[in-house]
Amino acid sequence: MMNRRQFLTSAAALAAATQARADDMPGITAKEIKIGQTMPYSGPASAYGVIGKTEAAYFKMINAQGGVNGRMVNFISLDDGYSPPKTVEQTRRLVEEEKVAFLFNPLGTPPNLAIRDYCNKNGVPQLYVATGAATFSDPAHFKWTLGLQPNYQTESGIFGKHILATKPKAKIAVLYQNDGFGKDYLIGLKAGLGADHAGMIVKAASYETSEPTVDSQVTELQGSGADVFLIAATPKFAAQAIRKSFDLGWDATRYVTDVSLSIATVLKPAGLAKAKGLITANYGKDASDPRWKDDAGFKQYKDFVEKHMSARDLVDSNAIYGFNAAILMVHVLKQCGNDLSRANILKQATNIDGLELPMLLPGIKINTSPTNYSPIRQMQLQSFNGSSWELFGDILQG
Repeated sequence: MMNRRQFLTSAAALAAATQARADDMPGITAKEIKIGQTMPYSGPASAYGVIGKTEAAYFKMINAQGGVNGRMVNFISLDDGYSPPKTVEQTRRLVEEEKVAFLFNPLGTPPNLAIRDYCNKNGVPQLYVATGAATFSDPAHFKWTLGLQPNYQTESGIFGKHILATKPKAKIAVLYQNDGFGKDYLIGLKAGLGADHAGMIVKAASYETSEPTVDSQVTELQGSGADVFLIAATPKFAAQAIRKSFDLGWDATRYVTDVSLSIATVLKPAGLAKAKGLITANYGKDASDPRWKDDAGFKQYKDFVEKHMSARDLVDSNAIYGFNAAILMVHVLKQCGNDLSRANILKQATNIDGLELPMLLPGIKINTSPTNYSPIRQMQLQSFNGSSWELFGDILQG
């Protein structure tokens, strides 16, 4: 029989073990999983705000269905205005005050760079960051930070190869955002063209997100005599560049980054007729494309939007992105079972084999491992016909 001293010692050991477990599982209770996020609901990248709104709606739906393994998802998504100092402030609030278990899908290259060291020093999973910057796929140096969408360098490399194949004597002009996001496109384009063809880039012009317009840069680029125009810009500035290049009568083949392919938030503001002929690369289904009307994944997405979002959101590629990302996150949490320590959340997020998501293109799957922090590595080219995107060519592997 246990004496009083043994009982007290045993109780103290149990209390210590319980406390240690609680310290390893911040944001987790028997009934709740607390998740944090920063998202630009205001500022120059506010068009992306629908991503956070879609994810919030999806988690709300999951909670109505009983949650994840019996726990409700408490999703706290804060506005950072696409401003790195604000991202740092909001992230510290999420981690130190709200005590979230991890960060999910925080958006933007500069904002995520601003918090990456903080997350890694404190062992806070920075999962599926909403950027394709190559620097976020570096498990050797930043094991707690994991990207999601295809590498920007891979995408622009695909553009470079397509330009060589279709217009081998092209003169290329590039508009790029003056940060890691835009610079990755220049790096990838040069890689896709190869050293022997780097001279095809005759002019490049950058812009700051604090600028009101990029009209002057587009005019400068048109004056270079280029017959190919690559737009490596976020939605507000991509819409301006599409509209301005058309209004100038610039008869160039235009490529636009996949982060600005949304019909609702980019092409309509630019003018659908002015966007006709654009080329981009994509990995998700376009909800405006009639080919998907009988597709099971599209029906799942459409049903979700009709019940939990607005009609305008249906054709917004950002809503599609958020829908896929939220499903991926729920998949990871289910894999975690009752071990929702930060270490196991990271482990499950980096051990996904061939996961299909409803609104990914057929044949494109999610794959991660402790050495593969690039979940999506495949894309397909598509062109805009004035009302919807039309896929062409094969699925391309990065």
